[in-house]
Amino acid sequence: MSTMIDSEEGRALSSTVVENRDQLVAYIESGSKPRENWRIGTEHEKFGFNLETLQPIPYDGPAGVKAMFDGLERFGWQPVVENGFTIAMHMEGQTISLEPGGQFELSGAPLKNLHETCTEVNTHLDQVKQVAAELGIGFIGMGFHPTATRADFDTMPKARYDIMKAYMPTKGSKGLDMMFRTCTVQVNLDFGSEKDMREKFRVGMALQPVATALFANSPFKEGKTGGMVSLRSDVWTDTDPDRCGNLPFVFDDGFGFERYVDYALDVPMYFVFRDGKYINTAGQSFRDFLAGKLPGYSGHKPTLKDWDNHLTTVFTEVRMKKFLEMRGADGGPWARICALPAIWVGLLYDQPAQNAALDLVKTWTAADVDALRAAVPTQGFAAATPDGRTVREVAADMLTIAEKGLGARAREDQMGQDERHFLGTLKHMVAEGRTLADEMMAKYEGEWAGDVTRVFAEYAY
Repeated sequence: MSTMIDSEEGRALSSTVVENRDQLVAYIESGSKPRENWRIGTEHEKFGFNLETLQPIPYDGPAGVKAMFDGLERFGWQPVVENGFTIAMHMEGQTISLEPGGQFELSGAPLKNLHETCTEVNTHLDQVKQVAAELGIGFIGMGFHPTATRADFDTMPKARYDIMKAYMPTKGSKGLDMMFRTCTVQVNLDFGSEKDMREKFRVGMALQPVATALFANSPFKEGKTGGMVSLRSDVWTDTDPDRCGNLPFVFDDGFGFERYVDYALDVPMYFVFRDGKYINTAGQSFRDFLAGKLPGYSGHKPTLKDWDNHLTTVFTEVRMKKFLEMRGADGGPWARICALPAIWVGLLYDQPAQNAALDLVKTWTAADVDALRAAVPTQGFAAATPDGRTVREVAADMLTIAEKGLGARAREDQMGQDERHFLGTLKHMVAEGRTLADEMMAKYEGEWAGDVTRVFAEYAY
């Protein structure tokens, strides 16, 4: 989740008072860029664990989050402090932030190609591993924590999480699981126009359940099988119906920036951030804020920074700010962090590929996508798609289209290798017909003899 970092852009947004809805629409629309300026932003989360106890790491202590942050300063990372606590680190357009249970998240810089993306990921994970080894800490990428209960997690000292922790149980039964026990990997992509945004949003929303299957990596819960290949995805089905799931209007004729703004205006607020403090506005209306009638804060109007913050509290499978975020994947092993942006860049950063992806889902309705999203967490590759095929078959088509799209981009590294090789781990998995969750379950039922803790040794970074 986003972290408040002082910047020139942030100060400019904070000083711009919003007087009307048109300003909110214009803010999102201003994200439109010519193709040559499109960038790739990758975010990934991971669980820290004590190497001796395998328990989640706390904030304080010799093997905790604060010690990790202190150790990372040697590489040039600068601390971000809130109420005396280091809650994030930043450096050269990148941010390391904390999820509520101490999950480490790297929000990467906007980069030109997947080679740069994977170099960024590799550098970050190498630095984290160096510091963690000195502290007796390990890190693992999975969609849902395989052994810990909610009570095993230390709440991170970020004021917005106190607000969310109190509000979440009023909206769904699994909101606290989302906060404390899940990890994801996502990619942020640019759009060129309203039409281009509409096409990308539709492809992303329709195919997000297939991406969930491709990256399914959360079959365990509290040391036992959870009955699903993606417990993380299932958690989002009962977190908060006001801000989660699919958006049916994305498939309507005429969908555009204005319709999304109207939707986001009706997503209940969490907070207002003023003078370094969070004001609890959970459940209240941004429309009231826009009118200067926010209860308990009457007479004040929002700034563009308030709007930007509010957009980060939308948790749909595809989210729009001044770019689009693809949010349907479980966190996973090292290679899959690079594979996630590869498949979406391949599908959506080459026009013929984007056209082919649109054709792949042209008959799918919003109700079809909802049904598929409900089926995939349990059925994975075997789930039936709206056109009567399996998710595995559609995933194979996605990879074929993405491979052509990456080939057409022709972005080569110093060795003359283009971006297509980043799809290798996904192609192998689809050819075998089993997800990473299936692989883990086979080991659990076989060589692990029911011992889920083996996952920490075999799948940690």
